[in-house]
Amino acid sequence: MKINWWIIKFAFLGIVMVLLLGFSKRRNKERNLEKISIEFIDENEPFITLSAVNKLLIQNADSVTSIVKETLVLNEMEQRLEGNPMIRDAEVFVTVDGALGARIEQRNPIARVASTPDYYLDEDGKKMPLSAVYTARVPLITGKSQSDLTEVTKLLLEIEKDDFMKSSVVGLHIEPTGIIELRLRMHDLRVRFGKPEDIARKFQNFKAFYKKTNQDDLINNYKLVDLQFGNQVVATKK
Repeated sequence: MKINWWIIKFAFLGIVMVLLLGFSKRRNKERNLEKISIEFIDENEPFITLSAVNKLLIQNADSVTSIVKETLVLNEMEQRLEGNPMIRDAEVFVTVDGALGARIEQRNPIARVASTPDYYLDEDGKKMPLSAVYTARVPLITGKSQSDLTEVTKLLLEIEKDDFMKSSVVGLHIEPTGIIELRLRMHDLRVRFGKPEDIARKFQNFKAFYKKTNQDDLINNYKLVDLQFGNQVVATKK
């Protein structure tokens, strides 16, 4: 029987390659981490410091360089990060050069609720504590204390998307009946918005009223604008 030495050589080389790859992979797992790389993927200013994120990642370790790759449980790290009240979502990974990476999406506050203590309302309609690191410039909600601000969240999100309303509205006052009044940045004018419904129509009506009275230099003659009556804008003079 003739022996095919080429087949034997290729088989031998294949075994050597598998052994080398396995050895390299094991050595890589046993290596310590080199550094931490943290990226905030949202557009907000940081509501949580990098040092606080580091502590959530490495916990009781002295530093990241004392952590062996093989001991990492990435899912647990992600859960710790997402348990922080400032963080909406997190992805943790290890790069080929030995860095522990974290991509973090922070929660996005769209209003501040006057309460005891004050808190933010985020874009998901959930409570968010104030940050000791950064104060968001968002409208202030006053008036009736509500455990469910879902309907108000809908209005706030529409304000966020409208450049004119976003630059003009600095506050929302909620009456016990659920009626909402808007507070403006530049004028001492109450805007009685009503319930958070027919939002686009009410925005359009208010912007038309504002443009006309501002051009005629008459806007400061009014103390109240009521948007609750269909396509009419009912304005009350001072």
